[in-house]
Amino acid sequence: MTAPSNPRLPLLLPRRLQPGDTIGLFNPSGAIHERAPYAQAHAALQALGFRTLEAPNLRARWGHMAGTPQQRADDLHALFADPQVAGLLAVTGGSGANRVLPLLDYGLIARHPKVLGGFSDLSALTNAVHARTGLVSFHSPLARSEWNAFTVAQFKAVVMDGRAHAFCNELSAGEALGAAEGRTTTIRGGRAQGPLLGGNLAVLTSLVGTPYLPDFEGAILFLEDVNEYIYRVDRMLSTLMLAGVLARVAGVVLGGFTNCTVSEGSFGTLTLDEVFDDYFGGLGVPVYRGAQFGHVKRKFTLPLGVPAEIDADAGTLRLLQPAVS
Repeated sequence: MTAPSNPRLPLLLPRRLQPGDTIGLFNPSGAIHERAPYAQAHAALQALGFRTLEAPNLRARWGHMAGTPQQRADDLHALFADPQVAGLLAVTGGSGANRVLPLLDYGLIARHPKVLGGFSDLSALTNAVHARTGLVSFHSPLARSEWNAFTVAQFKAVVMDGRAHAFCNELSAGEALGAAEGRTTTIRGGRAQGPLLGGNLAVLTSLVGTPYLPDFEGAILFLEDVNEYIYRVDRMLSTLMLAGVLARVAGVVLGGFTNCTVSEGSFGTLTLDEVFDDYFGGLGVPVYRGAQFGHVKRKFTLPLGVPAEIDADAGTLRLLQPAVS
């Protein structure tokens, strides 16, 4: 038995962003308790040439979340319906975006297709919106992310220039001999093509069995995570396996699994290498590890649903069409 998923809808491309466009800032997940991160988000996006507009409840707080589920849903509706807003970018991640999904008007979102971006807990929203509308959403930097030169170039290539972009890591050795950062590892070689789908492993796993999980048949699956013990990574991959997701994909790209370590007091725990080899080595599809997305300094901007080609031997991913119109 496999997890239910929505039938794949025709791709709905958002309009590309241009300098001078207004970006709507929203928080569908965790609350931010200080003013500085908001100032940082505004400054970064304005330096990119955008205007910024805060959603009405952006700075709200309800427990650890950025407002009640209804407040956060209302913010998304307001930004999608506002004709002056060209795109939406989450300020931060955290947890709680799942609470918003059943409250959203997906018809309204489909009628006003716009760039929608973020990562980490935003994987709930980007996957649900894509699954329910066909809109290409983006596993992208958050507004408060570090917008270094690499991250900016990747974002512009996909979301502003509208290129059929090729994603290739930037190697950085620092003071060490040899490339210490940005190295990829081939788990199983080969090439494959399919729609690009995925996000944060923990959040994606939480969508299994819900009407917000995309159809992974023939997809290039990308995954990342942070601050998870290795036994939890194993358990989450087991969930995707038992749900039939892993058996349906055409290829797998693993990004940053940052600070995913052995739990205190554990004995005989598998390493991440061993976990990944076990789940992905026998799938019979191309798989590589170490792509620059997730909770890492340099970030790709990956569009959900766009056809892509993986080359696991080269450690690259290439879009087969633009992600924006």
